[in-house]
Amino acid sequence: MSGPSRTPPATPRDRVDDMAQDSAERPLLVRVLLNPAAAVDLSPAAWDLLLRQARRANLAGRLARQMADGGWLDQLPAPVQPHLRAALLLSRRQAQMLGREVDLLRETLADLPGPLILLKGAAYALGGHSPAPGRMFSDIDLLLPPDQLARAETTLLVQGWAFDDLDRYDQRYYRQWMHELPPLHHKRRGTSLDLHHTLLPPTARTPLNSRALFDAPRELPGRPGVFVLPPEDMLLHSAAHLFHEGELPNGLRDLFDLDALLREFGAIDGFWTRLLARSAHIGLNRPLALALRYTRRWLDTPFPDALLEQLPTPSTWRQRVLDACYRRALRPAHESCRLPGHDLAALALYVRSHWLRMPLPLLARHLVRKGWARLTESPQTPDAPAAPTAPPTQPPVLTADADHQPH
Repeated sequence: MSGPSRTPPATPRDRVDDMAQDSAERPLLVRVLLNPAAAVDLSPAAWDLLLRQARRANLAGRLARQMADGGWLDQLPAPVQPHLRAALLLSRRQAQMLGREVDLLRETLADLPGPLILLKGAAYALGGHSPAPGRMFSDIDLLLPPDQLARAETTLLVQGWAFDDLDRYDQRYYRQWMHELPPLHHKRRGTSLDLHHTLLPPTARTPLNSRALFDAPRELPGRPGVFVLPPEDMLLHSAAHLFHEGELPNGLRDLFDLDALLREFGAIDGFWTRLLARSAHIGLNRPLALALRYTRRWLDTPFPDALLEQLPTPSTWRQRVLDACYRRALRPAHESCRLPGHDLAALALYVRSHWLRMPLPLLARHLVRKGWARLTESPQTPDAPAAPTAPPTQPPVLTADADHQPH
């Protein structure tokens, strides 16, 4: 679906019409997160719907943070406030535990030459980046040079980490075809860890300059030996995670991450020029083009118009198929947000993500196996009514969720 352009791209009028349609279709959660002051006037019934959408999108912490930062929390309906205060407590507790877990990982892997590079939520939180306030996440993502992976695995297993319970096929899937080891968890603390050696699977159709990821990581102040990617690479990884890997259970949250990163890094002198150069150098032009397209259409993200003109554009029909799919998939996973054709769009993006990951014979075998597994698995529990939530009484842990199950 993402081949080179062979027909003229959409006209400016087409783009204006499409953006107007996207704006009109925005779910309540998106409208409130873009204009949090409007939440003060919502009815209790509207808040009930808003909280359900926020929970399904894993954006309850962000919503709570916006209400607290705006000084509106005490003005909201009384039944709403416990939900948001609980989300604030949970996100703060996660941030505290994250720092402790990263320090323990640094001690455990101290003999490795490194660098140990944090990715995604951990990098946003400990790097002090704009997606972090209120952000919920489920694990720690760590990037290591490939030649240090075996030593890191041995060290972690000796120090109390274990692989999640996967069958032999899924173990092989990760080790032979993926860009990370099978998910790990600490046997006593319950923390989840994804150990990456690059950002895309080695079998991916998109050639990736993996060595370039270690060109210039930035060491975190106060945490010697722990790094994050530079701004351009951090944004490119976020784009690849959502638009190449097809990690859609948290798609709307990840789109808000991209929006926040673009707004933060766009204020740095020369960022846009360096972003295009790094995108071409690493090989992530196509995910970047999709990230820019959909952050602007859904979240009104500002960036220079000339950026899109310098990135690859799919043919008109391919772009329209992608638009139709992402218009449905990048919505909260709540019944009130579903558009006709949602399941077909989700299936198409699932197949697309695997088409981008692996060659056709391997893809066919993998999809048959995973399709059979889905047909025979137990049905999920339906959405429960939104009852007031008490603040958490036990320390939350960074544990795996749906988007970290085998693909």
